[in-house]
Amino acid sequence: MKITIDTAACSGHARCAAAAPQLFRLDDDGYALPYDAEVPEALENAARDGETACPERAVTVR
Repeated sequence: MKITIDTAACSGHARCAAAAPQLFRLDDDGYALPYDAEVPEALENAARDGETACPERAVTVR
């Protein structure tokens, strides 16, 4: 499972990081940074929570 961030769509609400801080990192302005690794199986539900929390749908989990 991979996480993709559409950086052009991200508005910096940081809801993904609030939902799953172990997976979503933010830059100094609060915008989500790319997650370059495979999501560990134990964190797949957290990844989906972060995806669902994004109001702009800038986060995709596949």
